[in-house]
Amino acid sequence: MLEFDHRKTDMTRPRMRDRGIYLLPNLFTTGALFAGFYAIVQAMNERFEYAAVAIFIAMVLDGLDGRVARMTHTQSAFGAEYDSLSDMVSFGVAPALVIYEFALQGMGKLGWIAAFVYCAGAALRLARFNTQLDTITDKRFFQGLPSPASAALIAGFVWVMVEYNVAGGDVRWLAAVIALFGGLTMVSNFRFYSGKEINLRKSVPFFVILLIVLAFILVSTSPPEVLFGVFVLYGLSGYADALWRLSRRKKTPPLQGGEK
Repeated sequence: MLEFDHRKTDMTRPRMRDRGIYLLPNLFTTGALFAGFYAIVQAMNERFEYAAVAIFIAMVLDGLDGRVARMTHTQSAFGAEYDSLSDMVSFGVAPALVIYEFALQGMGKLGWIAAFVYCAGAALRLARFNTQLDTITDKRFFQGLPSPASAALIAGFVWVMVEYNVAGGDVRWLAAVIALFGGLTMVSNFRFYSGKEINLRKSVPFFVILLIVLAFILVSTSPPEVLFGVFVLYGLSGYADALWRLSRRKKTPPLQGGEK
């Protein structure tokens, strides 16, 4: 008669628990993935305003999943990999397809090459970020334009054009420049402010809450123009920072012999 070994059963229980995944942060990641997929579907149906809004929703959800995981202590290797794959769909494939369907498909090879440069830039940006995550010393800055911000740049552009009834074919060269700018800036070495040192659990002065309220009011007055303008400025901030640091280096007098 076989004897039931309780020790083997007890040893397998922790392993089974380890295979589980945390629901809350991955729920936000799934929402971002769905928003990116929805943007692709709406772009194929030529409903570009819905596609642009979906990319912005994906960006908001992507910003929440990591913070929720850290605040609830539910970080996991699975969540990190899932988030990266979701980002590739929502901020790599979806914006490239949206801008291509909206404006670039009439340019022939140049159109899909510009869209592919953006898509490849997002993939390389995410791969570099994942491999350098443990070696980042200054977490106040990103190296290269973050893929959500680059996606928001494209989504904002498309949304503004739709808002003013501008046909994509009329601005195809500008669309190609924006796609190339986003793709190449993502893999650049320019610094972009990350905002990771902001602690949402700390108390803040009253004027900070007032500024947040004013920001919501400003966005609500004209979402396409305000959001597009914000991410254009953010996309240019890395170049401005590089020029500012270069000018400071030139102004710094060289050390004289014997000085340390």
